[in-house]
Amino acid sequence: MKEELIARVIQVLRINMSWMTWNLFLAFIPLALSVWLFRFRRGGSWLWWLGFLVFYAFLPNAPYLLTDVIHLIDDIRTIQSVWMITLVLIPLYLLVILSGFEAYVISLINWGYYLHRIGKSQWIWRVELITHLLCAVGVYWGRFLRFNSWDFITQPDAVLTKGVEEILGKQPLVIVAITFVVLASLYWIMKRVTLGLSQRDSKIGINSGRANSNTPNF
Repeated sequence: MKEELIARVIQVLRINMSWMTWNLFLAFIPLALSVWLFRFRRGGSWLWWLGFLVFYAFLPNAPYLLTDVIHLIDDIRTIQSVWMITLVLIPLYLLVILSGFEAYVISLINWGYYLHRIGKSQWIWRVELITHLLCAVGVYWGRFLRFNSWDFITQPDAVLTKGVEEILGKQPLVIVAITFVVLASLYWIMKRVTLGLSQRDSKIGINSGRANSNTPNF
């Protein structure tokens, strides 16, 4: 019985690792782009604007991982072991989902840093809200219409016609609105946690630098 259960868990993990790895890879693309665009570059060139468009095309992949919780329900039905679900499955899903959403949070923090750097700090909260709305639409397109980020290039007509047509229905609008509220709320919480941890680490670094005169202070 134990061997059977362990074999079933391994099978579920193998299946999950495939899509989890791929979805995390897609979620970290906008994070990498945000570092390049907003930390090391200054806008204006055609290359920057191209990277900016790609950034927004891939950004919904990060919060999209929140919807992957539907796979957890199926896996729970498959495994049917309280201990395996509690100690293996749920921690794995939490790690993947939180990692994807943290990539979203840091990407927008970098975007806000760029706006602050160019003297547009007053636009940060507006840009964040607009981004949450755009990503809510993107999450709906990805989960229900099965569009991918590269469909903007491979089939832009389908995205603009079917995507816009579907999004104007009553039920899609409700789903998008709920997704927007969830994204905005989670982002507000995790942004403060992330900034709080980074500020604490920087203070620890400064204090340790003062305590040890032989340690270089960067």
